[in-house]
This record gives sequence, structure tokens and C-alpha cells, in this order.
Amino acid sequence: MTLSPQERERFLAEPHIGALSVVERPDRAPLTVPIWYQYTPGGELWVRTGPDSRKARAIRSAGRFALMVQRTEPTVRYVSVEGPVTRTAPDSEERSRELAARYLPEDKVADYVAYDRARLGGHVLVFMRPEHWVSADLGAF
Repeated sequence: MTLSPQERERFLAEPHIGALSVVERPDRAPLTVPIWYQYTPGGELWVRTGPDSRKARAIRSAGRFALMVQRTEPTVRYVSVEGPVTRTAPDSEERSRELAARYLPEDKVADYVAYDRARLGGHVLVFMRPEHWVSADLGAF
């Protein structure tokens, strides 16, 4: 059963691990990698990645990407969005903290952000406007 626009946006706003897909080369299937993301219903979706990472280079080249999220409990449900990159922005400690707080227990956020800032190098934020949606709730199979 297809989700309503409100249901799919609420579901996408929940903290699922996303599967980001982007065309990297025309002779290959899309590059698909797990990623943390942020989304507010009605707004842009954004991800953080290294500015010279494989996915960042592919996103710059393609100008768009897709993200799919899913769950299996209490019902099998998924949402997939695809759209154009609307902008990129420099990363900040505030954005790093925002994303970490979405996925980690509160008592782990500060340590993760410190590790991220010191060890994982610089990041860039990539914003996407969801343009095409595919969604379903398949029930309790």
C-alpha cells in the first residue's frame, strides 16, 4: 500500500540509516552506500560526507542522488526519494552534533563529535530536494 505524502514525509524524517545511490559511471550500476541523513517534512534532505569522497565526487558529477530508507518492524515499510542537489555547504560542529544526536544515545554524542572533528577530516553538507518518491507499507509479513 502506497503511503500518503504526509506518511512518507514523517517516515523519512525518522532516524533510519539511509542507502544513498548515485550514478558514478555510465557503464556500472549506481554506487550505493549506507549513510546518516537529516530531513524535515516539506524541506530538503541533507547528508554529510568528505568533500573528496567517492560519493561526493559522484554526486557532484551526477548533480542528483537517491536515498532509500526502510524498516521491518512493526510492518515492512520503505520510502525512496530522488532529486537534484540544491546546494552544498561547509560542515560545522553544530551540524555534526545535530546528525550524531539523531542516531546516537545522548551520552555518546559529545565523544562522537570530538572523534569526528579530530579524526575523520573535513566534511561537506549536500542538500537535495526530494522530487520523486516511491513508498509502501507492505503490512506485517
